[in-house]
Amino acid sequence: MKSKVALITGITGQDGSILARFLLKKNYIVHGIKRRSSSFNTQRIDEIYKDSHEKNVRLFLHYGDLTDFPSIINLVKKTQPDEIYNLAAQSHVQVSFETPEYTANADAVGTLRVLEAIRLCKLEKKTKFYQASTSEMFGTSPPPQNENTPLHPASPYGVAKLYAHWITKNYRDAYNIFASTGILFNHEGPLRGETFVSRKITMGIANIAASKSKCLFLGNLDAHRDWGDARDYVKAMWKILQYKKPDDFVVATNKSYSVRQFVEIAFSLINIQIGWKGKGYKEVGFDKKTKKILIKIDRKYFRPLEVDYLRGQYNKAKKLLKWTPKITFKAMVKDMLKNDLEISGSNLAKTIK
Repeated sequence: MKSKVALITGITGQDGSILARFLLKKNYIVHGIKRRSSSFNTQRIDEIYKDSHEKNVRLFLHYGDLTDFPSIINLVKKTQPDEIYNLAAQSHVQVSFETPEYTANADAVGTLRVLEAIRLCKLEKKTKFYQASTSEMFGTSPPPQNENTPLHPASPYGVAKLYAHWITKNYRDAYNIFASTGILFNHEGPLRGETFVSRKITMGIANIAASKSKCLFLGNLDAHRDWGDARDYVKAMWKILQYKKPDDFVVATNKSYSVRQFVEIAFSLINIQIGWKGKGYKEVGFDKKTKKILIKIDRKYFRPLEVDYLRGQYNKAKKLLKWTPKITFKAMVKDMLKNDLEISGSNLAKTIK
């Protein structure tokens, strides 16, 4: 049986690297797009990459960028993919307020460039397209959020992703492209970027445990997010493109936790119970046993506009795709913390089973 060919933008990121492993196990030939950098940025996929001169190579990396249309159309034409997973993005919400134009160029117009490449290469009947949409598109709409919830993004990132979401639907209707979207709520794991709050928490705790730092600095402790495990969500991406017709699917857990709860659960895994005192910017979290302050608030981590509560409903994905999340929130946090404890050199990594 002939192997399917997949093209992944953002293959060096958390989702892209997990998806590459998943597709290789399914006997796909995988092409990934990476940006040129003065330093190596392929750490997440180094263990599965083979030199192209070796035998039976099924993973190939290419230089390209969603902000550079010639590179995108050339790669689509060259690889002739059966499936394209568009995962590349400037995906940090806070950073999008600082680099709004770049965020729009990469996340919004970048998606348009990939869709145009499919059209111009006349691959409408061959290539299926997956767009990584985001729960940040819901913004201030009250929970629970599903495929029919009004979209009110509250950041340049959310707005850019909203354009990408709608241009995907537009190309589906206008050119009959098999173009689907996965509206993914927050999904994490040991491969999560170090500037995202989930990883920032587990790294911060690991560094405190290894006596490399004394305190963890955070922003809005009461922001609620629907947190799932990236390994589950990558399977949903694949299932979305295997469905009989193109469509839009919310991928979530139906549960929500605050940043405060994330912190408390993570610290409890190393037997530290967190108490809280103070209000607003002066609130601190402390070890109930030693009274030592371990968490402080930093104003710079607050966004100009806050999204207070996200909680998704994945009923449609459950019914049509037969997809449900398997990894619990606590198991996800445990995996992340154990990984960061090992990186920090703390002996406490061995105590987490």
